[in-house]
Amino acid sequence: MDATKATSNPTSNNNTTVVRPNNNSPNITTTTTTMLPSTGGDHSVRHILSNCNVNTSRRDDQSSDYHRTTRNVEFYDENNGTEPLIEIGEHYMVRRSDNTWHPAEIIQVRRSDQDGRKFEYYVHYEGYNRRLDEWVDKDRFDLSHTHQDLDSKHTHIQSDLADQPDRKITRNQKRKHDEINHVQKTYAEMDPTTAALEKEHEAITKVKYVDRIQFGKYEIDAWYFSPFPEEYDKQPKLWICEYCLKYMQLEKTYRYHQSECTWRQPPGKEIYRKGTISVWEVDGKDHKLYCQNMCLLAKLFLDHKTLYFDVEPFIFYVLCEVDRHGAHFVGYFSKEKESPDGNNVACILTLPPYQRKGYGKFLIAFSYELSKLESTVGSPEKPLSDLGKLSYRSYWSWVLLEILRDFRGTLSIKDLSQMTSITQGDIISTLQSLNLVKYWKGQHVICVTPKLVEEHLRSAQYKRPRLTVDSEYLRWCPPRKHMKTGKK
Repeated sequence: MDATKATSNPTSNNNTTVVRPNNNSPNITTTTTTMLPSTGGDHSVRHILSNCNVNTSRRDDQSSDYHRTTRNVEFYDENNGTEPLIEIGEHYMVRRSDNTWHPAEIIQVRRSDQDGRKFEYYVHYEGYNRRLDEWVDKDRFDLSHTHQDLDSKHTHIQSDLADQPDRKITRNQKRKHDEINHVQKTYAEMDPTTAALEKEHEAITKVKYVDRIQFGKYEIDAWYFSPFPEEYDKQPKLWICEYCLKYMQLEKTYRYHQSECTWRQPPGKEIYRKGTISVWEVDGKDHKLYCQNMCLLAKLFLDHKTLYFDVEPFIFYVLCEVDRHGAHFVGYFSKEKESPDGNNVACILTLPPYQRKGYGKFLIAFSYELSKLESTVGSPEKPLSDLGKLSYRSYWSWVLLEILRDFRGTLSIKDLSQMTSITQGDIISTLQSLNLVKYWKGQHVICVTPKLVEEHLRSAQYKRPRLTVDSEYLRWCPPRKHMKTGKK
């Protein structure tokens, strides 16, 4: 993104990625992702994860008995100075990492690694995306604001908005607003099946136990829960080899592995190389462990996923930056070898240190270049995440506007689909968002003027991507389709 974010890339309005030196290791820098308020974060594109033995019974939301016991336990001891415990489920004002205060709910509690007499609290900031959830200590709570105070303030704000009857927006304006600000549907707005699945997903993935990872020279804050084996997800920090993607608990193990690991590039076949940009095709059947580790890594930065334990039905396209040390993992997308729905992307991710550099849209463009060589149209699995939707919509808009600006004559939506390998449905929704299509006499008709197209192209949202795919450097042939024959 977006992760499509997309790519799993957070939007430029809501994110800054800060790379800072790590004083403990001279050759390591640290990446901290700082995000302004956003809501949503749904990432439903299908993905595959390692078959790990995850004990979810320890989550506070998986067992009402466990939850009730946790809430009633008080760890305060005057003799050893242990601080009193704030209860799970309570709401307080909490100071975020950017020193702003925001109402938050306590989701989970654990003892501090630095001081066993103190506790850390996992909080969810109300109205913000779950990627901003974090562990905080008691010093960051404003205990003078009770739950009732926060409810009263929230009611007052809603009352003020209700007193403004003229603040009406069209359906199209609301869709644009929700996309840009990552507004997620409430349970009431979902159909019953979707709402039930959403609640189940949030219950299982409510707490991220891995706070950060060391990946090559970057220390990266994790955004979401990932089902690493239980002995690993108790570690606040994991060490991951950027070449073979093996994950480790301890720094000394990681340093030893660095001296022994002979990998300097992904497995599989290199199918694209231009300058320092390289793309590798990795078959999940041939390199199962590597692909499973890649899925666990990706889940730290992608929220919604349908979890699969078998990577064999998928092919992974890994994007790397190449230097004299090797091919450094930047991101990837996966696709089904045989997609019954005609999807050309199952999951797509750009790691946070490489976001906002054009890699996300490069991966999107690469997926469509493969579809063109296959002489098919394709679409990412839906629904997209908030970040993925923004990235795809921006890419689709740029591709279509470039064609409409230069084309002379009559052009149908079917023609655009054949030229771009973008599905007709994606083309229609994109043109609708640009107000370039009308529904007339039972069909969609493209209505454009050169002036309107130029106005859109001058917008920063639809400008030419920083990185584009040069098809002359793509060395790839579509796989042969296996024909099924029945018995006579």
